[in-house]
Amino acid sequence: MEKKKIAIIGATEFQLPLIKEAKQLGYETYVFAWESGDVGEAEADHFVPISVIEKDRIYQYCVDNGIDSAASIGSDITILTVNYLLRRFHKPCNSELTDEIATNKYKARKVVSEKGLLCPKFILVDSVPSEEDLAGMKYPLIVKPTDRSGSRGIYKSLNYEEVKKAVPLSIADSFEKKAIVEEFIDGPEYSAECFSYKGEHKLLTLTKKYTTEAPNYIETGHDQPSDIPEEYHEKITKQIFEVLDALGIEYGASVPEFRIDEDYNAHIIEVGPRMGGDHFCHLVPLSTGYDYIKMVIDVAEGRKPDYTVHEHYKKSCIRFIMTKDDIETMHQVEADDRYKMIEMYLENNDINDKVTNSTDRHGYYIYVEK
Repeated sequence: MEKKKIAIIGATEFQLPLIKEAKQLGYETYVFAWESGDVGEAEADHFVPISVIEKDRIYQYCVDNGIDSAASIGSDITILTVNYLLRRFHKPCNSELTDEIATNKYKARKVVSEKGLLCPKFILVDSVPSEEDLAGMKYPLIVKPTDRSGSRGIYKSLNYEEVKKAVPLSIADSFEKKAIVEEFIDGPEYSAECFSYKGEHKLLTLTKKYTTEAPNYIETGHDQPSDIPEEYHEKITKQIFEVLDALGIEYGASVPEFRIDEDYNAHIIEVGPRMGGDHFCHLVPLSTGYDYIKMVIDVAEGRKPDYTVHEHYKKSCIRFIMTKDDIETMHQVEADDRYKMIEMYLENNDINDKVTNSTDRHGYYIYVEK
């Protein structure tokens, strides 16, 4: 019997778990990306050296080779191409307008604000704003590109002089050369791992996020489930789902990020219209029992996602290696009988480079609470 074929957009380590699971499920995998030696090139059944942004070329290759489904995880850029292909394959997916809004921090924030939902006060800039432009906004302010992820180009500014320095740096990191300046919302930071099908949303879990301090707020780890008391879950879930509805997210994984205030209201920071990138494809199954990647593949095939709960652990965690001290902490966790180490990765022990965004992190370890 001939294997079912699936296009996987991107060949980086983000896509490696997707490629592996698709193969385990019996798919013949066609991986599309520039040829650069990424891990997905070797793992794929067929590697096709076409850039992930060359949508029409990928579509034509799929037509010529009998491929009619596509998937990707952990990347805004690749999910745009996936949804373009699914629309051409007449498979259900988010609309082109939703893609445009949800992958742009300013456009998403504008929609959320216009719907009267909680989010920081903000403005869009393509050059250094005047002090008058910032009138009515309270310091500290956060400056960040409108269209990047991975903590790139994010700066906390305590005064106008710092804003003047931060804005050109954020604009330089932006694809469209624009930045958003927003008020800083105090309070702990979280994300909601969600999945949608035909406009019906399901909360898989709430995640506690750990970051460095100012100026860049680089993610240093995640815990699932979060430490938010159970009594507030329904309230926060309702607020999160209102945001997904406002953005028009109807299909697939999404990762709204938010801070909570003293009354446990969720103030939306941004929403990724895809699975979270920090190995959430591993964390979610470990902590919830949901087969997260299979759910992505189900939707790529036009099927309702399978929400079967499999065996899982009480808690799953990931920590990123930022300094030499983090290596020692990793070994302490490994030796602690309360935990089980699932995976460890360290580029090398010579940690001297400063971490300025998530791509600079030196490694990670994933562990679970027994």
